[in-house]
Amino acid sequence: MAKYTTNDLLYLMARLRDPNQGCPWDLKQTSQTLIQYSIEEIYELVDAIESANSKDIQAELGDVLFQVVFLARIAEEEHQFDFHQIVDQLCSKLIRRHPHIFIDGRLLNQSNHNSQREAISEQQVSKNWEAIKAAERVTEGRSGLFDDVPLALPALLRAVKLQKRAATMGLDFTQARSALEKLKEEITELEEAMDGYQQQDTSAQSAEEEISDELGDVLFSSVNVARKLAINPESALRGANQKFTRRVLAVLDELPAYQAGNDSQGKPITINPELLDQLWQSVKHDD
Repeated sequence: MAKYTTNDLLYLMARLRDPNQGCPWDLKQTSQTLIQYSIEEIYELVDAIESANSKDIQAELGDVLFQVVFLARIAEEEHQFDFHQIVDQLCSKLIRRHPHIFIDGRLLNQSNHNSQREAISEQQVSKNWEAIKAAERVTEGRSGLFDDVPLALPALLRAVKLQKRAATMGLDFTQARSALEKLKEEITELEEAMDGYQQQDTSAQSAEEEISDELGDVLFSSVNVARKLAINPESALRGANQKFTRRVLAVLDELPAYQAGNDSQGKPITINPELLDQLWQSVKHDD
């Protein structure tokens, strides 16, 4: 049996959106209603990749692609652009941002495969990429340093992008140790804000605002340390979440009484804090 192609997928999408014989659910969707579905599909893909299950990764990649095709179809119906224009623009951008590969700016020119191309490091590629993006922003009328860093990004990811963009202007730590010292400084300021709140040196509202502000600085500085160590902070935090979940469940496995949820009178079970700490240390040691 012949395998389906991208053209088949585009035809399928057109059928689903057919005004007369299409699917009622698909016809009801808009670019706005698809935002949440698109986000969910990306996270499901991330889970599949982290589980290293190739079958699941393939399936989730298909779901992400469907969201792209769906949004492209809606745009085409609104006479904005179509899927083929998306592909064309993407290829053009990638060719433009890889001048070390596509020397003459063309995809299929044999000179692009010249073995005499000048060697280039990963660091230089990243530097060139940012320079090319900066030139593109000027051409598009977005000359501000942070103009194309979306506000809608998750705060952790946006912090990384803001820091990387500032680094192009020289606003960056030269070493991870310097970023770590800054983190320690921010933690000290957070402790001082917390002490001020406990001592009631200021009003409760202003104290809480100061603590929130200082905690934000601690989180932002933590991202900076991760970036200087070439560690993806999102991946690091996801790993910490998984580790925490694994350890909590291991502790609960040692507490059969917890499985019941309540005592004989329907009240929540109180677990000895010392026992919990003992079990936690044991699980942590074995993990």
